[in-house]
Amino acid sequence: MEIKYEYSRKRSEFGRPCSFSDFLAEVMVDIPPDPALAEDFIPQDPVDFGVQEGPSPPEPPRATALLSLQVMEHYIRQNNTIDIYEEYFEEEEEEEEEEHPSAKTINVIRDPNNPRRMATHLSWHPDGNRAVAVAYCSLDFQDSRKDLNTDSYVWDLEMPYAPELTLKPSSPVVTLEYNSKDWHHLLGGCYNGQIVYWDTRKGGLPMEMTPVEFSHRDPVYGACWLPSRTGTECFSGSTDGQVLWWDIRKMSQPSERLVLDISRQDQLKDALGAISLDFAPILPTKFLVGTEQGIIISCNRDAKTPPEKIANIFRSHIGAVYRVTRNPFFPKVFLSVGDWTARIWTEELMDSSSIMETKYHSSYLMNTCWSPVKPAVFFTARSDGVLDIWDFLFHQKQPSLSLKVSNDPLLSLCAQDNGRIVGCGTKMGNVSLLEISPGLCTIRKNEKTLTSTMFEREARREKVLQDKYKERLLREQERLRAQPEQQEDPVQTFQQAKEDFLSSIKAERRRR
Repeated sequence: MEIKYEYSRKRSEFGRPCSFSDFLAEVMVDIPPDPALAEDFIPQDPVDFGVQEGPSPPEPPRATALLSLQVMEHYIRQNNTIDIYEEYFEEEEEEEEEEHPSAKTINVIRDPNNPRRMATHLSWHPDGNRAVAVAYCSLDFQDSRKDLNTDSYVWDLEMPYAPELTLKPSSPVVTLEYNSKDWHHLLGGCYNGQIVYWDTRKGGLPMEMTPVEFSHRDPVYGACWLPSRTGTECFSGSTDGQVLWWDIRKMSQPSERLVLDISRQDQLKDALGAISLDFAPILPTKFLVGTEQGIIISCNRDAKTPPEKIANIFRSHIGAVYRVTRNPFFPKVFLSVGDWTARIWTEELMDSSSIMETKYHSSYLMNTCWSPVKPAVFFTARSDGVLDIWDFLFHQKQPSLSLKVSNDPLLSLCAQDNGRIVGCGTKMGNVSLLEISPGLCTIRKNEKTLTSTMFEREARREKVLQDKYKERLLREQERLRAQPEQQEDPVQTFQQAKEDFLSSIKAERRRR
């Protein structure tokens, strides 16, 4: 369904109409020559003649000639070093000619079943993004509807009114991922904890599924392919606190297992539930896990022992980290969303706060993704149905574009490889395909360098603040140790806290 806009205006507002007709040539004006003007005519023959003729200059002394040659050589070298014809304001002129950021809905894909289910995950086909795989599942707590369909679908963008392929798992699929090495393989994580994969050449029935007794015990919220030589290895994360590695050639049991226990005791009862998973092929041994408890865990698979595999911990959000994803241009920089904000982190600062963040929104942020073509642009999906497009290189306080996509919460988000088309999945199973204006999906000159400089500057600033905080904390501890121990009166402490609280409220009222 393509949305078109038509603008109309009265014919009388265009001015007088033009009347065109065919007729023979006719002489309108004939000006005869004036004999009186012949006196002012000066004939010249020949027309071409030499000018600036004069005596030859005297031969300069030898020292002066050598000096002139040295000066000429200096200017030649200078011209070879500096481009005197360089256009310094070319980029600014281009920016002035750019159109205002915009986006339009080019198509809407709807869940063909009733009752509707959530579009929980999107994955673009690696071959030119000609199709999109959509995982449909209900994540409502204790959803007791008995007539819910378990199918998920692959949609061809040229024929969006009927699915190209119907995937039929035994349990609803929470996440779907295409294999970048083998385009025909689809990996799915199911609501009952099983891992399943399809070969799209052989229909919609699963090729193989993991046994229930060796699978996850909770829904699988993240599943990623690994860049192995065979292209058959993958791993998954679930809210049961485990990360499991698999090989689709032998799915009888996982090849490796990691318990997300940040105390590094390898105890499943103390593990944090994984609700998002990110893996970048450029860092084949590292991956990120976003947990239900608001903590991001950076893991290293190559560590010798399971506790050592939990490399770094970032205490990020209040509540679940719905999405964590690395920057495609700077892998050490990653983005997360949870509660009411999106935050940017760097692995160069261990156990610190984020280096950049968005403003606090009035609605929850449910998902995010980086632009694959612009290093400082990312998208955020909100629970009020609004898609925000941020360009942190130009605006950090406000998004460059906010678009009301749906009246339902946006749950899933994924951009094509060219950054031009963005898919947004809603709670009611609709997937809106949005086309972004060229200014938001075309990289500018030196944009990557400027973005790198911005991230480095913010990382240094955060490092300075972190050092000052530690220094102040040490001074406070020394001051407390120097004071004699005094027994505090709890009643007096409570009264003092009450007075401070009431005084802060009064000050806030006076300010408003």
